[in-house]
Amino acid sequence: MITPGQTVRHELAMRRLTVAAADRVTPGFVRVTLAGDDLASFRSLGPADHVKAFFPGPDGIIRTPTVGPDGIRQRPEGVVTRDYTPRRHTADRLEIDFAVHGGEGPATAWALRAEPGDELVVGGPRGSHLPPTGMTRVVLGSDASALPALARWIELLPADVEILALVELEDEADRAYLEPELVERARVHWVPATTKGPTGIETAVRSLAFDEDTFVWLAGEAGGLVPVRRYLRRQLGLPKEQVVVDGYWRIGVVALDHHAPLDPFDPMD
Repeated sequence: MITPGQTVRHELAMRRLTVAAADRVTPGFVRVTLAGDDLASFRSLGPADHVKAFFPGPDGIIRTPTVGPDGIRQRPEGVVTRDYTPRRHTADRLEIDFAVHGGEGPATAWALRAEPGDELVVGGPRGSHLPPTGMTRVVLGSDASALPALARWIELLPADVEILALVELEDEADRAYLEPELVERARVHWVPATTKGPTGIETAVRSLAFDEDTFVWLAGEAGGLVPVRRYLRRQLGLPKEQVVVDGYWRIGVVALDHHAPLDPFDPMD
């Protein structure tokens, strides 16, 4: 029986960090390594944890909310922020990987120009959702936006759990983002990116069989994931403990709130 993982709460902190390095790890990803003494208290325990990165506005000033004991108190005008999965972290380093394909937004522009000495403010994570327990197989699926989280899933799952990863990328060169040991561990299947009809993820998911011991985590463009979630939850009848589908972005929407329902017309809560 699959049991949802524990939620571990963290004290909310806003950390002003300095770029130590910025590397183009593949054509579509820039890895920014941040440094700062505040990272000694940084915690990220779950595969899909997220932090809020606060970027400079047009005037070069980084604006951040005011934080109190109970959380965010006030959010000033002109805040420029996006959510990211912390890829790796130590007591004095934090790696954030930016997917930079086809984007002209402020976060992408900042990552492409980032140099040692630049500043970035990082808030959170407010909490960590640990992986569930009781499953024998996990099916993971993502596009480029969720690939850092998928990599963390592979690293954090127990060795006795079978993993199948479905990855949809527009540029085959970005396959190098996943280290060979992760590809081997997860039996990664590279699914074709599509512009019309079902996504590659949906087609791949519909070809699989699911039993009560299989857990499914999918993340990426929200609109394309709606029919996949309906298929898993409505058509196959999988319970919510077995399925997590998260929209990391939505076509035509700036700074999507991924806490919002994936499908407002059928939230399935």
